[in-house]
Amino acid sequence: MPRKAVDQELSRERILEVARHLFVTKGYRSISMRSIGQQLGYSHGSLYYHFKDKAELFYALVQEDFFHLARLFERVMAQVPTEGMTKLEQIMLEFTRFGLTNPHHYEIMFMTRDEELLAYARAEQARLLEMFSVIVRQTMAINLQGENEGHNIPRSLFLAMHGFISFYIQDQVSFEDVKPAAAAHVRFLCRRAMEAVQSASA
Repeated sequence: MPRKAVDQELSRERILEVARHLFVTKGYRSISMRSIGQQLGYSHGSLYYHFKDKAELFYALVQEDFFHLARLFERVMAQVPTEGMTKLEQIMLEFTRFGLTNPHHYEIMFMTRDEELLAYARAEQARLLEMFSVIVRQTMAINLQGENEGHNIPRSLFLAMHGFISFYIQDQVSFEDVKPAAAAHVRFLCRRAMEAVQSASA
């Protein structure tokens, strides 16, 4: 079958969508290119027009998901935050929304335990965490001259958000179901972080 015809029939996006679901629900090692093709209703050979192997397919998933999350951060930073919220609170609330609205994406990005797969995710995780750290330092005006509590605040905030998302993902709870709790959690974290900044700079 000519490549053009395959591209028209089976899109890269559709392959990624189905593969993401299978990797999360069945496990990376138990899924083959053949089983992904069967789920799509195509021969596994059709997948090789888009990806040379399963590892490349998985890495494409990781890159795509982190790209979308980074763009989400950028959009929120460019907007006026919801009334009654700071810019950082809005960023953290939208991150929580992303995780609970896209649980299969989030699990691949941040909850993979397989060492082979972590090798694909770690670099992207580090880039996103650095982006979040810059946002935290800018919005909270943290002065990082010298060793102080400000160095640890971005990572602590991130891990606290991750804990909230991970807890509710296990229960398959939607973001709207826990939105008030998420907003309160984010507000609490930001207030405590600001207290730590003020204490460190006193």
